[in-house]
Amino acid sequence: MGIKVVEKEELKVVGIAWTGTYSEVKTIPNLFNKMEDRLEEVSCLTNEPVVIAPFHSRETEFTYYVTKPVGKIENVPEGMVGFSIPRKNYVCTTHKGSLEEVENTYQQLFNWMKEYGYEQDYHALGLEIFKEEHKQQNMSGDLYFEIYVPVRTYKE
Repeated sequence: MGIKVVEKEELKVVGIAWTGTYSEVKTIPNLFNKMEDRLEEVSCLTNEPVVIAPFHSRETEFTYYVTKPVGKIENVPEGMVGFSIPRKNYVCTTHKGSLEEVENTYQQLFNWMKEYGYEQDYHALGLEIFKEEHKQQNMSGDLYFEIYVPVRTYKE
C-alpha cells in the first residue's frame, strides 16, 4: 500500500449529507445512488470525473457527504449542501478491496502517520475520492478509491 503526503487545492462541492453511527456505515453506498439520481439538479458542475466524499469523524458518529465538484456554489438544490474545502495537506493512499476492509486500510494509514510523525487535523474534513473510471468496479463491491486524511504536521 503506497502512502504519500500531498497538498490539495481548494475544492468547491455540492451534494448530499448523511450523519450516523459507525455501525450504520453499510447505508453509505445508497448515498451514491441518491446523488447520481439528483445530479441534473446541480448547477455549475465541473468536468472532473470524480465523486468527492468529504467526512467529519467524531467519537460516536460521523457525517459523510457525497458530492460533485462545482465551479461555483449557487442555487444549491433543496436537501443538498454546498461548501468549500480549503487548501490543505493530506496523507493519502488508495483503498482496494471490500467495504469490510476499509477500516483496515484506514488503520494502516493511521499507523504510518504515527510512525512518521504526522498528526491528524480533526478540525478539517477527510476525503474519499471515487473516480468515474472505477465506477463499475465500485458498484460491484470491489472498491477502489483514494483516501485523504488531513494533517496538521507537515514534514519536508
